[in-house]
Amino acid sequence: MASKAIVLGSGFSGLSSAAYLAKHGFKVDILEQCSTSGGRARRMESHGFTFDMGPSWYWMPEIFEKFFLNFGYQTSDFYKLKRLDPSYRMFFAKDNYIDIPSKPKELYQLFESIEKGSSKKLKKFLADAHRKYAFVMKNAVYKPGFSALEYLDLRLLTGLFYTKSVRSLSSYVRSLFKEPRLMHLLEFPVLFLGASKDIPALYTLMNYADLKLGTWYPQGGMYKIVEAMLEICRKLDVEITYNVKVDQLDILKNKVIAAHSGHRNFYADYFVSSADYQYTDRQMLPAKFSNYSEKYWDSRVLAPSALTFFIGVNKKLPKLLHHNLFFEADTDYYAEEIYKKPVWPESPAMYVSVSSKSDPSTAPEGSENLVVLIPVAPNLEDHGRVREYYFDMLIGKLESYTGTSIRENIVYHRSYAHSDFIKDYNSYKGNAFGLANTLKQSGIFKPKIKNKNLPNLFYTGQFTVPGPGVPFTIISGEIVAQQVFKASGGYKN
Repeated sequence: MASKAIVLGSGFSGLSSAAYLAKHGFKVDILEQCSTSGGRARRMESHGFTFDMGPSWYWMPEIFEKFFLNFGYQTSDFYKLKRLDPSYRMFFAKDNYIDIPSKPKELYQLFESIEKGSSKKLKKFLADAHRKYAFVMKNAVYKPGFSALEYLDLRLLTGLFYTKSVRSLSSYVRSLFKEPRLMHLLEFPVLFLGASKDIPALYTLMNYADLKLGTWYPQGGMYKIVEAMLEICRKLDVEITYNVKVDQLDILKNKVIAAHSGHRNFYADYFVSSADYQYTDRQMLPAKFSNYSEKYWDSRVLAPSALTFFIGVNKKLPKLLHHNLFFEADTDYYAEEIYKKPVWPESPAMYVSVSSKSDPSTAPEGSENLVVLIPVAPNLEDHGRVREYYFDMLIGKLESYTGTSIRENIVYHRSYAHSDFIKDYNSYKGNAFGLANTLKQSGIFKPKIKNKNLPNLFYTGQFTVPGPGVPFTIISGEIVAQQVFKASGGYKN
């Protein structure tokens, strides 16, 4: 008789782990507290507009392809991919912006036009970033992160030093480039990876993913990936029960025997939580069975939260592309407002997605759907007055940058911030992007995927290995499924 596994949550890591577990022969049930799947990547529809509520950047397409190939499919069996060109637009002032081309030759020309001699430096930078990317994808990303012994490989150790991965990303970028716009372009992922200047240069691998592998879009929106993964799960007989909020895990003889929700118990042999790690660890379990103390969690450096506005506008907006980044103020000071002395920012950076530019199906004819996001510190109070203040600020900036009225053309808008992340996902301190990817919170220093006290409880998602971001959470599901299979006696590594 097949062992039964319960997966908590149906975001990317939950769907991935469920699919791999079913492939390994487990009978798999998913318990989802929301009414739909996707987790942070849920879809929202209103007034004829469609919004991806979470991730909107489709990077590292080969990781998605690998997932589907592992089940005998291709991405094209589920959705059509379009490479965006330009990849995105970066604004620095009203009439000061640059478009990031998808073609390498045009990218080098752009750099050279901004800073003489920078094209050769960019080639060197991207060659180094490629080495990091290839090295990490081959040697590090699929490690379960239990022990340093996993990384005691001569190629791994020499690779870290050869690629200059342990210096800071910021110092590495600034040693090569002097023009602020180019530094902004190469450093912008830092705001989302976390901890400002503490991000190691290893993460220039993301620049390779961005500038070489490209920015893509699945026609119909990012939720198409969720739908595709759901279809895989259905074909493998994974069952999903919605509107089930698990409040505790029942334990007998040092093993989890059931997920408890209200007056219902869901029994299984193995449990995988893709829910918020800290909530599972500290709220669902008695303290003596937790992996980590509250002091440990409070000492973690979190990546940002986000204040997001979903806006439907009944007109077309000039000057905006599908992806747009706005940088006005000193990013070092802005980073301090997130990581060092957390406050609501004075002049925040802003990301604006307008998927209707690439996909007319996401907005009524003649209209645009905007997702406007600013990274902010976690654990802030996001009361209504704060949201109104930033909504007015951001709309004013957009009107200035685009040179057209927007406010009177808004037919729908909704805000989403810390308290929503907590309500919908039990998000620790209202974070949006998990842990900051500092050296002390990477690899073996991330929260472990296995509970040290309960041998049949595992964790997956952005808080554990390999880290945040859609591709990596999909990989996280694969890693944890392998470990559950191994624990059941079926997998030998």
